[in-house]
Amino acid sequence: MIYTVTLNPALDKTVEIPSLTVDSVNRITAMRTDPGGKGINVSKVIDKLGRKSIAAGILGGDTGMAIQSALKAMGLETNFQFVEGETRTNLKVIDPVNHTNTDINEPGVTVSEEILNSLLTALTARLEEGDIVVLSGSLPKGSPVYTYYTWVKACKEAGAKVILDADGELLEAGLKASPYLIKPNNHELSKLLGETLTTPKELNEAARKLMTEYGIEKVVVSMGGQGALYVTKDETVYAEGLKVPVGSTVGAGDSVVAALAAAEESGMDLEETVRLSTATGAANVMCSGTQAAEYEVIRELLPKVVFHKL
Repeated sequence: MIYTVTLNPALDKTVEIPSLTVDSVNRITAMRTDPGGKGINVSKVIDKLGRKSIAAGILGGDTGMAIQSALKAMGLETNFQFVEGETRTNLKVIDPVNHTNTDINEPGVTVSEEILNSLLTALTARLEEGDIVVLSGSLPKGSPVYTYYTWVKACKEAGAKVILDADGELLEAGLKASPYLIKPNNHELSKLLGETLTTPKELNEAARKLMTEYGIEKVVVSMGGQGALYVTKDETVYAEGLKVPVGSTVGAGDSVVAALAAAEESGMDLEETVRLSTATGAANVMCSGTQAAEYEVIRELLPKVVFHKL
């Protein structure tokens, strides 16, 4: 089973404002709301890929109830813990004229370490050998910086493979528990190592350095429109980015993580994994907001994926 964990979820409100102008009146031409947060986005895409997952995390207030109801309406299984306070609402502003995406994110609820430990205990009690746990996104206020270290360690001890998708000090802390797979982008990897990494060769060397230092099995480095690098102990594959019409780039990385989890659970080889994750990421870029692309769109993109070994 795949479990996704969203400790700081959100209701994503996506609006289109042509020619967004600061210090002026702007008019919305289109709007949609979606249950969001990185782990929740992953679960939505996993469902479209024909796999099952359980979305776990922390919710609060009427917004939290709205998110849970929306996910259940999609047929997704959830295991959220409700706390005091109101789950945040994040505003995503798309300017189709200037081709920009602007995120305005609320801080969310404050969560104690005791609540986090309670949710972790409930999760690990359900885990079985070979399960996959996706830990991704920001942490709620009140969370220790070492939270992902604690969660990676506990899930591994329960027999699960852990995919960690975080950045900054959260990623740095989580690495020390040796997750199975990480998915930084090129900028996050550069910041982590204190270097400016631009070429696939440089990124590959950096990824292998992390694998050796922290005992990580796989690293996927996303490079935006330039594609992604897939690094395992035995080989490295560079996949070119697919050229598709852009609806919204919000959640594109989450869709790649979803495909990686689905591919891992179904036992796909590296070539199949590269095709699926590249096509899934591109298909979701074509969507508005953080809605998940239908599998028919992903399937049409699969044969268009171009990649080669380094």
